[in-house]
Amino acid sequence: MFLKKLSVLNFKNYPEAELSFSEQINCLTGNNGEGKTNILDAIHYLSFCKSFFNPIDSQNILHESPFFLIQGVFGMPDRDDEIYCGLKRNQKKQFKRNKKEYSRLADHIGLYPLVMISPADSELITEGSESRRRFIDSVIAQFDREYLENLISYNKVLSQRNALLKQFGDSRKFDKDSLDIWDIQLIEYGIKVHKCRQNFIERFVPIFQKYYELISGGREKVNILYSSHLNENSFADVLEKALNRDRAIEYTTVGIHKDDLEFTINEYPIKKFASQGQQKSFLIALKLAQFDYIKNIKQVTPILLLDDIYDKLDDLRVKQLMELVSGDNFGQLFITDTHPTRLSELFKSSSVDFKVFNIKNGAVGNGD
Repeated sequence: MFLKKLSVLNFKNYPEAELSFSEQINCLTGNNGEGKTNILDAIHYLSFCKSFFNPIDSQNILHESPFFLIQGVFGMPDRDDEIYCGLKRNQKKQFKRNKKEYSRLADHIGLYPLVMISPADSELITEGSESRRRFIDSVIAQFDREYLENLISYNKVLSQRNALLKQFGDSRKFDKDSLDIWDIQLIEYGIKVHKCRQNFIERFVPIFQKYYELISGGREKVNILYSSHLNENSFADVLEKALNRDRAIEYTTVGIHKDDLEFTINEYPIKKFASQGQQKSFLIALKLAQFDYIKNIKQVTPILLLDDIYDKLDDLRVKQLMELVSGDNFGQLFITDTHPTRLSELFKSSSVDFKVFNIKNGAVGNGD
């Protein structure tokens, strides 16, 4: 699987652009702010039905334009698939595959697997648990449709339970039987999500550690620990113990929506005890492990997007990373860089096919 063509209209800083890609390596060069990353984000849309950076679709429309369009053609082993994403202001987003519109966007997730490595990944370390839950959910959802369905159902039930707790507070009346109706469903879906996350982390961590060792040269030991209220106790017991607190603050305080991942380096929290280079290596290893895991599960090689990979990495780690991603284990690759010739010089010494696109102020130069 690879992306053959991409066209955008009124998307971010692009009035219009059309690109035809190499099956192997595609280099997007240009100064900061010219629009390199926006091309990667358009590709991300085609895979995930949403932006990697901005969850508000309307904010991705160019200035005062009334709409944006993103279209792409994926080359599959036995066919070409045409993907269409369109949004008009104040209207529902349209997403089509081979001219047939989806009734649910969730049905598209996982068909064209993709992994993106970006400086924005730093929030996985610096921000709260929501970012790390979003990461684990995005990985599993690309290969496990049942997990995605259970997660969606859990969040719907959670919203209803929270609304009921708020209603209890406003009316100053409490009805345990009404709450039990939602608790039964929350427990059912929550247990399934927790088990899937637990199994995933057990299999994922050794792959992640392997990639970190390859990038860092084995200079540090890293680990990922899965933190959940459900690790040691049943969900029913956890909810029962938290009931008084939930009633007091009118919100569900325990459950898989509070799960977290603990990142460590040499057994210490990476947020406090790792250098910027170590943190960057950690995040890249995390995403490469995601790539490897999805590839093995789905038997499809994901597309890999590398945004500004020279940021905060020393020359040795960059060299080791580029040797990894240009090898046979990887498929189609998109890389951005501010240096106009650095990437082309790097790949000219190898036998891989590559194209270079020069990006300036929302305009794309011809690929070489």
